[in-house]
Amino acid sequence: MNHFDLVNGVLHAEDVPLPTIADSVGTPVYVYSRATLERHAQVFRDALSGLDNPHLAFAVKANPNLAVLKVLARQGYGADVVSGGEMDRALAAGMAADDIVFSGVGKTAEEIVRALKAGIGQFNIESEEEGRELATLANTLNLPANAVLRINPDVDAGTHGKISTGKADNKFGVGIHRAPEIYGRLDALPSLNMRGVALHIGSQLTSLEPLETAFGKIGTLVQDLRANGHRITHVDLGGGLGVRYKDGDNPPEPADYGAMVARVTRGWDVRLMFEPGRVIAGNAGILLTRVIRVKPGAGNLPFAIVDAAMNDLARPALYDAWHDFEAVEPNGQKMTANIVGPVCETGDTFAMARDIDVVAANDLAIFRTAGAYGATMASTYNSRGLVPEVLVDGGKFAIVAERIAPETILAAEHVPDWLK
Repeated sequence: MNHFDLVNGVLHAEDVPLPTIADSVGTPVYVYSRATLERHAQVFRDALSGLDNPHLAFAVKANPNLAVLKVLARQGYGADVVSGGEMDRALAAGMAADDIVFSGVGKTAEEIVRALKAGIGQFNIESEEEGRELATLANTLNLPANAVLRINPDVDAGTHGKISTGKADNKFGVGIHRAPEIYGRLDALPSLNMRGVALHIGSQLTSLEPLETAFGKIGTLVQDLRANGHRITHVDLGGGLGVRYKDGDNPPEPADYGAMVARVTRGWDVRLMFEPGRVIAGNAGILLTRVIRVKPGAGNLPFAIVDAAMNDLARPALYDAWHDFEAVEPNGQKMTANIVGPVCETGDTFAMARDIDVVAANDLAIFRTAGAYGATMASTYNSRGLVPEVLVDGGKFAIVAERIAPETILAAEHVPDWLK
């Protein structure tokens, strides 16, 4: 469920007509619904109600907007971060340092030091080398370092290859067959508080089967580590639950996921940790755009050219991803068209031969399910500005990220004296 619905023939975000936002802020613009964010946060928490004190850390990479993080902080969520910048955002949003989990395969020494000084709750170690560096830095600073070892269980998540993270040839974690020996060496380091293991096999998962397979392997590993004398108190099961992007998508329901987790992890005697991202934010946002013109195309398929582009919403160009496209004021008529942006790349294509609402020049339209991996992946390609973001709360809305104009970006560049 989301809160982007037709009211008297006009799409609204909660109680705000989308044309009102377009007139005030311009297009393209991302629009988020506070009510949807809160509902999804509560649904995911409720799905895990059968577990004992699960730890919930929103995957900041999905949507790092400060206002979005503030909404989730008030829902009791911590943060899963993969950079020092994401850590700073989580802290600025009011998320407790102890509720921050630092993941990521390429943590720098500078980021590790900053995280140690901030007192974050857990490092998810991706390699023995990283673990040793963390131990050295923690010892030098005389600061505690709670850590778990990220395991690569060699399980195919069945998702797009570029967002699969749990196969043997992916860069993440240590191979499960090597985990006991690596864990043993790290656990012997006096500056590390090794307290468990972590995994994350991919994003936009549409089946629970690969997750259950991976969790089963982790359960066996936990038994083996305890048999070797190690104290295991935490297991981070990651995130990755998919969301509905189009008709026919049938992602797992959070309640079914929670029931599976409770069944598979029964008897583990650990605190389970979770990193939901897309499942919280995906359907809580849309990208509002305006049609520039409709251009005739080959084979009687016109091109609907919109002012949003691949630099604003990269997923279709990167992953051939589907986002539903709808007119803000549909008249009930349909057309088949190619939906494209103005960037000078053939890849700047949102859909080909798509059945859509009839649109014409200056009409407003939306791309749905753009609340995750949308604005956060934007760029300034073709010297375009960075898209703004708006948060709606009932009948009011506010700009929560300003549009960064091309001239502002240009002003940050300098020509050296020897070229003047």
